[in-house]
Amino acid sequence: MSSRIVLFGATGYTGDLTAREMVARGMTPVLAGRRRQPLERLSAELGGLEVEVADVNNPASVRALVEKGDVLVSTVGPFMRFGQPALDAALSAGAHYLDSTGEGPFIRRVFEQAGPRAQSAGTVLLTAMGYDYVPGNLAGALALREAGESAHRVEIGYCWENEGGGSTSGMSGGTRASAAGVAFEPAFAWRGGRLVTERGAKEIRSFDTGAGHSADGVSIGGSEHFGLPQIDPQLQEVGVYLAWFGSMTKPMQLFSAGGAAVTKIPGVRAGLGALSSKFVTGSTGGPDAAARAGSRSIICAVTYDRAGKELSSVRLNGPNGYDLTADFLAWGAEQVATGKVSAAGALGPVQAFGLDELTAAAASYGLKAD
Repeated sequence: MSSRIVLFGATGYTGDLTAREMVARGMTPVLAGRRRQPLERLSAELGGLEVEVADVNNPASVRALVEKGDVLVSTVGPFMRFGQPALDAALSAGAHYLDSTGEGPFIRRVFEQAGPRAQSAGTVLLTAMGYDYVPGNLAGALALREAGESAHRVEIGYCWENEGGGSTSGMSGGTRASAAGVAFEPAFAWRGGRLVTERGAKEIRSFDTGAGHSADGVSIGGSEHFGLPQIDPQLQEVGVYLAWFGSMTKPMQLFSAGGAAVTKIPGVRAGLGALSSKFVTGSTGGPDAAARAGSRSIICAVTYDRAGKELSSVRLNGPNGYDLTADFLAWGAEQVATGKVSAAGALGPVQAFGLDELTAAAASYGLKAD
């Protein structure tokens, strides 16, 4: 018997894509969001789904969305500003939880603060269950399996290519808002067998994207820093890099270094965050189907032994990241709802579903190794 699935943020850009993918899979999610009219329009378009009104400014309304054993899928971002009520609702109700965040500080909060509570309750938390950062967990796990017991370090790069120009030209409003929200927050990495705090864009490295091309990425905090050590406890180093910015990669690193120094001044980080929120709001739409079809995702993972010798490399190619996010959220929610996850707590996608199952799901959505 399947659990009830509630999609919170259903009429936002990512939520709408996810709702459509859920229905395409034969699922009947409850559509939840701030305004009834848009919810009812989407419901009618998708065959008459149940709708519920809830607003993060009224946490009790979010808590009322779920009961024990339900599955709450949240696409309400930026998550550092708006994500906590849904997470709290799931924890309080004893419901399972998935989200679409790509924000490192929120991911860390889910694993470190919420994870132990969920484990005690026997519920599942799957944060960053989309393009950020399921493909990197998958590529990293495949590379680690190929490398064997000698793997000491894995480095993962996210590359996103558009036919029409720069790699960030097809960002949604929600993605821009999330990026602005974490621009002045500390990042993290798995170094020396433990999680360490460090500034974002501290490191730059290049990844082979195929056909004689390469892309430079800046280091970020991702769910791979938690998820990959879950499946390989001997792993000592995990690096995750975002290679979206082309010629702006080095300036981003310099900006990060300067910003890290400036925000040590009391009150500056809060002021900058408040200023950015005035200019970058939440979901304001994103690339249409044609624009998404004109882009592709390339995710690279490379492993090394303790001496720095390369052991294995995996490169995944697939569709646009927004489509992948909707695909993975829908598939993941269905797996959780039908009892296909045996562990509890805050999990990486490989630990939650198994490497072979995740590989097959990704392939069904067009994300495959070269």
